[in-house]
Amino acid sequence: MHSISVADLHNLTVQIWIIGFVLSLAVGVLIHRGHFCTMGAISDWVVMQDATRLRQWALALAVAMMGFGTMALLGWIDPANTIYAAKHLSWLSGLFGGALFGVGMVLASGCSSKTLVRLGAGNLKSLVVLLAMAVAALATMKGLTAVWRVNFIDPIGVHLSHGPFMGQWLSAMTGLSLSNAWGLSAGLVALILLVWVTKGRGFNTLFNWVTGAGLGLLVVAFWWLSGIFGFVPEHPETLEPFFLTTHSGRMEALSFTAPVGYWLDALLYYSDGSKRLTLGMVTVLGVLSGACISSILQGSFRWESFTQRSDLLRHLVGGSLMGAGGVLAMGCTFGQGLTGLSTLSLGSAVSVTGIFVGAYTALQWQMRKSQ
Repeated sequence: MHSISVADLHNLTVQIWIIGFVLSLAVGVLIHRGHFCTMGAISDWVVMQDATRLRQWALALAVAMMGFGTMALLGWIDPANTIYAAKHLSWLSGLFGGALFGVGMVLASGCSSKTLVRLGAGNLKSLVVLLAMAVAALATMKGLTAVWRVNFIDPIGVHLSHGPFMGQWLSAMTGLSLSNAWGLSAGLVALILLVWVTKGRGFNTLFNWVTGAGLGLLVVAFWWLSGIFGFVPEHPETLEPFFLTTHSGRMEALSFTAPVGYWLDALLYYSDGSKRLTLGMVTVLGVLSGACISSILQGSFRWESFTQRSDLLRHLVGGSLMGAGGVLAMGCTFGQGLTGLSTLSLGSAVSVTGIFVGAYTALQWQMRKSQ
């Protein structure tokens, strides 16, 4: 095995930051130009019975799922090394946190990724949302809310005997090897999604396919970056396998709620010497920058702020709910949605169900209130 020095480790870390920033620039551009938004997709479906943007989301998920499943099938990655590999399914945390996040993204007019993109395009309302989200996320990770989470919510769950992934369950029931079961399960679920996507009237345009498939491929690229390119079989100091630049020390891909909180933590407490730049934090900067560049080139960059107190209050509450909910659910519409579901994680399915139920409920409430 080729040994790696501390200097090599630093150089590899910088390369990961640069590649991650470039990839996340593309994420910001695609979300901005493609109007990709989970909350918007659910709103279109609930209010106008238009599933076009929901099909964009499903297409991105299918592509991400096939890419992750292929890498697992070929033995390039081990899904057990992801942050979704816990055998204890905290279903209450996932459902409750997901529901809070879903309600919050409706009140805040967009999820974490969309909020970053809107800020990049000059919307100062999104800055308020991000600050509220960061404070709530930090509190739920490390503060008073974290004590309640750890003592009363996270312990409520079930033990998954075969593991937290659909591929593991398929392997246990059929006798297939884990790699084959992962590839097969990913292919089957992705195929079902693609059949539904292509049946959409008016969906099959280059615009929709580039947006959905492009974001799915970028999720796969981040899995490759953290799980293959950033994998160190033997750390020169600890002599243990390690995934560089990820906050958890495991494989990670796109997620935004916790990394926004890490930025606030770093800005407030950087001098304590324990803070480090992670891939997730770099991604936040990249998406913000990509949306800004895209809006300037498009000529759509506009400064926008609050005009009513009620609007400010709604966005503050929405950002706070997204921050707390995103940590409880272990991810946002990207972290548990496209990224988590690409692994066919049962926990991600629970959290995403909570997000959709919360968003649907909040949208129904808004519609009744307006009537």
